Amino acid sequence: MALIPLKIPAGFYRTGTELDASGRWRDGSLVRWRDGSLRPIGGWRVNENIASMTTYAPRGMHTWEDQGANRWVASADYQALKVAISTGTVYDITPTGLAAGTEDAAINTGYGKGPYGLYAYGTERPDTGNLEEATTWSLDNWGQYLVACSTADGTLYEWQLGTSPLTVAAPIANAPTSNKGLIVTEERFIFALGAGANPRKVQWCDREDNTTWTPAATNEAGDIELQTSGQIQTAIRTRGQTLIITDIDAHTARYIGPPYVYGFERVGTSCGIISRKAAADVDMGVFWMGNGGFYRFDGNLVSEIPCDVHDYVFSDINTAQKSKTWAFTNGQFGEIWWFYQSKNATEIDKYVAYDFKENHWLIGELSRTTGASRGVFEYPMLMDGNGSLYDHEVALAYETNGVDQLIFAQSGPISIGNGDNIMQVTDLIPDEKTQGDVNITFKSRYYPNDTEYTHGPYTPSSPTAVRFSGRQIRMRVEGDTPYAAWRVGTMRVDAKAGGRR
Repeated sequence: MALIPLKIPAGFYRTGTELDASGRWRDGSLVRWRDGSLRPIGGWRVNENIASMTTYAPRGMHTWEDQGANRWVASADYQALKVAISTGTVYDITPTGLAAGTEDAAINTGYGKGPYGLYAYGTERPDTGNLEEATTWSLDNWGQYLVACSTADGTLYEWQLGTSPLTVAAPIANAPTSNKGLIVTEERFIFALGAGANPRKVQWCDREDNTTWTPAATNEAGDIELQTSGQIQTAIRTRGQTLIITDIDAHTARYIGPPYVYGFERVGTSCGIISRKAAADVDMGVFWMGNGGFYRFDGNLVSEIPCDVHDYVFSDINTAQKSKTWAFTNGQFGEIWWFYQSKNATEIDKYVAYDFKENHWLIGELSRTTGASRGVFEYPMLMDGNGSLYDHEVALAYETNGVDQLIFAQSGPISIGNGDNIMQVTDLIPDEKTQGDVNITFKSRYYPNDTEYTHGPYTPSSPTAVRFSGRQIRMRVEGDTPYAAWRVGTMRVDAKAGGRR
């Protein structure tokens, strides 16, 4: 008897051919690894108090706590801005006269776009790369007040809590217009990004006074046009500074005091971000998805992160809808998640995640259009395209809204026979925390491009009788019960040399 351990490293490897993924996990969804053991991700449930905030796909979310210790969540879709208090009441605070945007991105290749007479009459103009992006929102809190900006509207708004919570958000007096976003810095300035329709301009208000935007000797308001050929996409607070990311490079803004107030420095080139919502910050720095890779700013410089699922993600992402891509931090498990829309989907349907503590990658299918990391609320809060609000990482309850969620991991080919040897597998020795919570399927081949044969699924026992032969096998582990806290370690198979029968 020769027991062959199927010891597979944590994380997915989805680059190159199937044989390139030999001895690695190649496909899966809704699973993660902790200390080498495979397990399902935490489940989700509709929030008990705030089941829904909109009927459209939200593309911006923020949670904060006011001075009275009340917890709030804000979310926004292409035409509305709403807030909810933790007890469940939802308020529509959409600004009066808000310019509605678009729920989906559009490529301007149709008729009637562009300068008059540029192309032949009646001929659809070619794709010049000019995208009308899906409308997203920048949301932040200025103390206990909510500040917001829609990419379609461009006005900086503020919603002041107080005795009249039904008051709608109002424009911030004297602030620039035609902006593409905002952020509140750690020093309590508001940065208007792409200020005044200049895609390279950052303009900021006076410190602690968001109604003073004109620079003077008596205040700290100011502005700068970044020396870049790109366009500002987003900004994020990190390690005592603000990182500003364009579609081609990255810059830092550090507070230096009057008269210049802020000092700006380019810290990365050829590292542009894929969308305005695709960056997340943790103690280890800022992580973001670019147009062809993943990047990290460690507080000093930007570097590209080696990615084991690069080919899988970037060959399948719908580039026309890349503006929907967004990121959030799952700090409890040391993960950064990016949600994106695949080529054949009509809305966000997939995710890719990086475990920055154990340095491996996760992939899977899940439809979430915005969310907020765990903070003032007990659980991470994510929303789907119908506006339903879910608490995530909640035990192992999965509310699917009628959509089956397959929880599985499947390996690449594992060689069990060398040279001309064909191995006959007769038994599986399982390694589970609670035996029977998963089922196992094997797929065998004699050659890399040969016909593949499926065996199982098997319900593990000690041992589990199996009967198949081959030179290489693939193993699939699938959760048998979505509510079980299963753990899978190193499976072993009993194999001996033999023929095809």
